[in-house]
Amino acid sequence: MSQLVTGSSPDRRTVLRGSLAASAAALAVGGGAAFASPAFALSGRPSAAWGVQTGDVTAHSGLVWVRSDRPARMIVETASSESFRRVRHHHGPLLGPGTDFTGTTALRGLPPGEQIHYRVTLADPDDPRRTGEPVTGTFRTAPARRRDGARFLWSGDIAGQGWGINPDIGGFRAYEEMRRLDPDFFLCSGDTIYADGVIQPSVTLPDGRIWRNVTTPEKSKVAETLDEYRGNFRYNLLDHNVRAFNAQVPTIVQWDDHEVRNNWYPGQILDDARYTEKSVDVLAARASRAYAEYFPVSTLRAPADGTRAEGRMHRVVRHGPLLDVFVLDMRSYRNANSPGRQADDTTGILGAEQLDWLKRELSRSRAAWKVLAADMPLGLVVTDGATDFEAVAQGDPGAPLGRELQIAELLRFIKHRRITGTLWLTADVHYTSAQHYAPERAAFQDFAPFWEFVSGPLAAGGFPANKLDGTFGPERVFVRAPERANLSPMESPQYFGEVDIDGDSGELTVRLRAEGGVVLFSKVLQPGRVGQ
Repeated sequence: MSQLVTGSSPDRRTVLRGSLAASAAALAVGGGAAFASPAFALSGRPSAAWGVQTGDVTAHSGLVWVRSDRPARMIVETASSESFRRVRHHHGPLLGPGTDFTGTTALRGLPPGEQIHYRVTLADPDDPRRTGEPVTGTFRTAPARRRDGARFLWSGDIAGQGWGINPDIGGFRAYEEMRRLDPDFFLCSGDTIYADGVIQPSVTLPDGRIWRNVTTPEKSKVAETLDEYRGNFRYNLLDHNVRAFNAQVPTIVQWDDHEVRNNWYPGQILDDARYTEKSVDVLAARASRAYAEYFPVSTLRAPADGTRAEGRMHRVVRHGPLLDVFVLDMRSYRNANSPGRQADDTTGILGAEQLDWLKRELSRSRAAWKVLAADMPLGLVVTDGATDFEAVAQGDPGAPLGRELQIAELLRFIKHRRITGTLWLTADVHYTSAQHYAPERAAFQDFAPFWEFVSGPLAAGGFPANKLDGTFGPERVFVRAPERANLSPMESPQYFGEVDIDGDSGELTVRLRAEGGVVLFSKVLQPGRVGQ
């Protein structure tokens, strides 16, 4: 995000011997066993106390993730019922210190449109008969038939600005609310952790109340080492709401800046006294490896050695005939943050290669709806210091300049290829809003109208609404945002969005939700249109 705030409340964007021992020592502050870190013990059987999660689920495939407390072989069984009377066996990898004892198993040949039950068993690699207690989960595969419809949630921004797991309010409560809605999947739109966000034991609110945090050693400073990045991902898994949600709802994840460091870009050299490692490229390599270890992503692999995850973040996840989700990476290929006034910019925020990929995949898509999952907004002005800009917009409402040139090229392509059913979903700015973009209001007019919906934070500080940039003609149709910066989740509700596609009509309904079961705004979009 924009400015950097030091102290106990960071800015809104702000193995065995090391990380495992630290995690074992981390206990909830007055929160009881529900928020305690799973213990690491050398005796007994392997344990999967960090829970399970699934990712990038399609009609016939999915990924299952687990973390062990010691070396173990991962074994997954799937069945059509909770009784597991008839099971399929999927042999997974050997989990060891090279991947922080995490592992992912690919499930293939699954039936479409069905509830899949699975259980993960960890076996001693030296004695396969010595197994731990199985951990179970469930998910729905994408439908093969259009009439089955689709429904998912999205949000982002987790454990930011010093607001961590607070046992007094039940931890990350929005996760339990989302779990009860039982969506087909959850799209996590970036800032899945705050590696640059220190978690203090307590924070005094303006009204005198005390916010208490679960703390861990890895969250006591900014993340620089691989083990510190790993500890940031483990922190969220201390929350029982997150573990229960992960066991029921598949996730499509993407990253933004806080997985590495606030407002980072490739090649950046830091001028920040908190960091002994000044090269952002080094930090990003460590962060990407930890990310690939802790999330099941179909295009990423966590190597047992090396410094960086293998593969890429951007991908298409196909959810039946109605929906394709285009997961963008607006962080790894961008140019440096700047005033954004360049008259020629082929790198932009996506990079030339990713833009070509996106055009190609959009042209190939036969889905009724094409969600562009962006980790940053298009027309909202997000600053980086006094003169530079962090997202696409740079505050000049005139013709496209800087990173806007690349987005203009993409929007022109969508119009001229008559690609129907596109909409943009994002998080990042820590409030919820709906923007409609139309050429008649814009300086650049060679595009078809479209909607951008913003949600979040899911478990972080709330912030006032950003200004709009008129280059692409955005109109803010709805907004709900705090009046002052960095409101805690005790002072401002957390936000997530819902997308519901009707199988009969093909209509897509977007609902912007606030924690507490409140629908703040709803919009129905019609299928088969180039612009809405």
